[in-house]
Amino acid sequence: MMQRLRPIISIIIVTLIFSVGIVTVDTIHPLELPTVTNISIDGHGSGRTFDGIGAVSEGGTSRLLIDYPPQQQQQILDYLFKPNYGANLQILKVEIGSDTDTTEGAEASAQRTPTDQNYDRGYEWWLMEQAKARNPNIKLYGLEWGAPSWFKGGFWSQDNINYIINWLKHAQSDHNLHIDYIGGWNEKGYNKIWYENLKKALQSNGLTTQIVADDNTGRDVWSVAADMQNDQTFNQAVDIVGGHYPCAYNGTVTNPCQSDASAQSLNKPIWQSEAGSGNYNTGAAALAQTITHGYIDDRITATINWALVDAWYNTLPHAGDGLMQANQPWSGDYNLGKSLWVVAQMTQFAEPGWQFIDSASGYLQGNRKYGSYVSLKSSNGRDYSTYIETTSATAAQTANFQVINGLSTGVVHVWATNLKSSKDSDWFVHQQDITPSNGSFSLTLQPDYVYSLTTTSGQSKGTATSPASSRLRLPYSDNFESYSAGQIPHYFSTLNGAYETASCDGGRSGMCLQQVITKAPIAWMKGPDPLTVVGDPHWTNYQVSTDALMKQSGYIDLISDTGKQTGSHVIGYHLRITNTGSWKLFRESSSGHMTTLASGKTSFGLNTWHHLTLSVQKGAIQASIDNTPLADVHNSSYQVGLVGIQVGHWINAQFDNFVVTPLTSH
Repeated sequence: MMQRLRPIISIIIVTLIFSVGIVTVDTIHPLELPTVTNISIDGHGSGRTFDGIGAVSEGGTSRLLIDYPPQQQQQILDYLFKPNYGANLQILKVEIGSDTDTTEGAEASAQRTPTDQNYDRGYEWWLMEQAKARNPNIKLYGLEWGAPSWFKGGFWSQDNINYIINWLKHAQSDHNLHIDYIGGWNEKGYNKIWYENLKKALQSNGLTTQIVADDNTGRDVWSVAADMQNDQTFNQAVDIVGGHYPCAYNGTVTNPCQSDASAQSLNKPIWQSEAGSGNYNTGAAALAQTITHGYIDDRITATINWALVDAWYNTLPHAGDGLMQANQPWSGDYNLGKSLWVVAQMTQFAEPGWQFIDSASGYLQGNRKYGSYVSLKSSNGRDYSTYIETTSATAAQTANFQVINGLSTGVVHVWATNLKSSKDSDWFVHQQDITPSNGSFSLTLQPDYVYSLTTTSGQSKGTATSPASSRLRLPYSDNFESYSAGQIPHYFSTLNGAYETASCDGGRSGMCLQQVITKAPIAWMKGPDPLTVVGDPHWTNYQVSTDALMKQSGYIDLISDTGKQTGSHVIGYHLRITNTGSWKLFRESSSGHMTTLASGKTSFGLNTWHHLTLSVQKGAIQASIDNTPLADVHNSSYQVGLVGIQVGHWINAQFDNFVVTPLTSH
């Protein structure tokens, strides 16, 4: 009740001060009077145009979302994209796939050879369609992390420009998706001539997609702006200056944003084209600061959070980062976090096209340690909203507002998220409305909160709830017969290469799982040899088996108890067999060190089917090929984790009858 009365109490306090002049503190309240910030919301105030708040889906971060039960999947998508329900995202940025590991996995390429074209591969098309279905006004943004190997001249080539143009055209023709923005090479610098040629290609093909450059990070985050300032042709090719993490990284904001006079002098939109990288709960405060500080320090008009949703196995890097968590499709469980509501506090109160009011944006009490605020006015020149964060404040304080020059002096609706609380009921809550007096009103701001003040209406908080979390039960099996060719089997998450269903070879009928990429793509980061993982990270004491066929010289690994993935290293127990029949059972560590537990030679060969089995139970490890025992050893380094399949040297191989069975009760 006291929380709801605070705005009224504050109005009384301010009225007493203004009318009487000097009032002793004890007359008002036995506690010390909070320090005051005066904010004038001026309808004649000017500022840059707001472009929106968005999120990134790339590198396998959304992989498990597409396997969710329909009801929970729709609820998650609503929380992300449905207007006035949840995050209400205004920009969706996706990876243009290349079949190479780009953070939590590999995204499928639509053109794996110069003549191959399949614009239904992967799940980013589906995700963009789902976003558009909920919010037709959402803007779409494509960016490459890696690229197919067949480009002549490497990444910065005409082949790549043609590849992008095809991707943009087929987005429209095959999926009815207009891609609003396109970038270059994620965090890999830029090539001026390439961007200029890309602009020419867009124009000659009648495409209105705008170019963002250069999606760089670190000390070079705004270096592209200086080149644009000194090169008119390059400047004309780029529509938006986009940089990564100029304000925050890994969920922390401790210093002023990296401001750049060159970027601001170009009179082009300046974006945090990737930001955040914070946990869906604990990263919320930093995300709130990123949104406000970005505009105050550097006139940034759009912020795009990494990642959209934590929908990858938690054994992979950066587990928990995103606006919400949805990494358990077998149970339908998902978790909403504070970060989602921190975004909603902006997106449900200001639309792209609104104008920032510079004179009503700044730091509380003139110091970032007390918090920050930004104000925006609507396109109709009547409505306004103010977004306030007090995430670094340690005590309550007061903000006095005066609305002038044509903006609405009607009722002000106040919404708030208490970032100190772990209860959903304290997030994105409609507080008591305030009725200004002659355009004046006051609000007491509590520490570690995010507030939205607005003259608009229609905001709401979604009410769908998640089912309970549960384990993926064993036994688990997939014979791949329920899929058509080119699909990703349920729960299989490809970390490098491309594992998808195909007609079986080697004289076998039906469908199999096949690793299809036979030449390493142009990589963004060093990843493992082609690898896919599946299962519940809590699985323990089990046997994994599969039929395998090698179509090229190389090796196959069957992996159990794979835990935290680090770069190119695949932690766990590996049964490796080469096409010559050499085999070894080894343990790989997080540093990549391989400890051989057993090895030998057996009958094997190309284009023939063989049955591989690996079991781990309380440190007892057994391996067999074609039901012939190979090893029986003891090692207790790993006792829990996913299962996986890996192929060496980018070879083509097939798998069938994949089975995981418990060795003790689960």
